[in-house]
Amino acid sequence: MIDLYYAPTANGHKVTLFLEETKLDYRIIRVDISKGDQFRPDFLAISPNNKIPAIVDNAPADGGRPLSLFESGEILLYLAEKTGKLLSGELRERHHTLQWLFWQSSGLGPMLGQNHHFNAFAPQLIPYAIERYQVETQRLYGVMNRRLEKSPWLGGDHYSIADIACWPWINTHERHRIDLATYPAVNNWFERIRTRPATERALQKAQQI
Repeated sequence: MIDLYYAPTANGHKVTLFLEETKLDYRIIRVDISKGDQFRPDFLAISPNNKIPAIVDNAPADGGRPLSLFESGEILLYLAEKTGKLLSGELRERHHTLQWLFWQSSGLGPMLGQNHHFNAFAPQLIPYAIERYQVETQRLYGVMNRRLEKSPWLGGDHYSIADIACWPWINTHERHRIDLATYPAVNNWFERIRTRPATERALQKAQQI
């Protein structure tokens, strides 16, 4: 059983997408970030950076005590290694997958998050910040589009944790003032993931929280 500490955000969706794809047994523990649950001592013991998602694996492979993990990219990597799924064992595809996973963690997620913040939540309009993050968002969509023009999936020939990490952020493309028609390879990739049964189940879980 995996305990998933969760809120229905882009980073939270990453883990439910993986868990629904692999059918691992899990339960969702809601962290209400609007009420400050992420600062509770019991949650900080699991996720010291006070961010969701986090997991506790109650049956780790070493047979030891439950293992808690935070950071969505690490959680995806851990679960892929635990299950042997959604991360190729072939050298090149494995490392292509990991580089796109880290690209999402270090670039796509943070930059799109800043875009959304300055467009929707900043207490005052800051044109420089809005323009800066909009330009970077467009650049990142372009990087992704060029990759997907050459490869069916970000890591190579197979759907992987790299695609799972990126998709929830692209799912909020309207918040970033992005028209996916401008990036046809990304749009094609986006629709193929959107219509996967596991994706539909994961989004339904989000609506039930």
